[in-house]
Amino acid sequence: MDTGFCVDCLEQAIQDYGAPEIFNTDQGSQFTSNSFTGVLIRNGTTISMDGRGRALDNIFVERLWRTVKYEDVYLKKYESVQDLLMGLTHYFVFYNDERRHQSLDYQTPDVVYRTAVGGGAKIVDKFGGALETSSSVALGPTEDDVSSAKELGQRHAAGV
Repeated sequence: MDTGFCVDCLEQAIQDYGAPEIFNTDQGSQFTSNSFTGVLIRNGTTISMDGRGRALDNIFVERLWRTVKYEDVYLKKYESVQDLLMGLTHYFVFYNDERRHQSLDYQTPDVVYRTAVGGGAKIVDKFGGALETSSSVALGPTEDDVSSAKELGQRHAAGV
């Protein structure tokens, strides 16, 4: 990724969606360049950068995109941007609603979100919908859960 590419993407995003109030990046040379920061300054955007050596700041997002690439993008080899967008849309539905995650005790992210069980901090429902209670979800994985998760991952990778 070079500076010119990043500046072009930033300018296009601002043209299409407007300037953000704040912009956060790491301290990569393409993001600290005068040409990149100049675009942000000219548009009145506050610049926020992660501290040097803070590689773990983005570990969750980095891990997510690694998973997306290896479980979907590299396997499907999309022919066009439109195909990629449709494929990612389908993949994220699968990822959140069907794919059981070992780190979530073999539950799906959707179940963890809706029940506020097994995923760390309790998630507040800002939209007033009914949430399932923790008693409606099995708290530990069964052997069938683990087998189903492995089979589902294999079927998805095969495009079934």
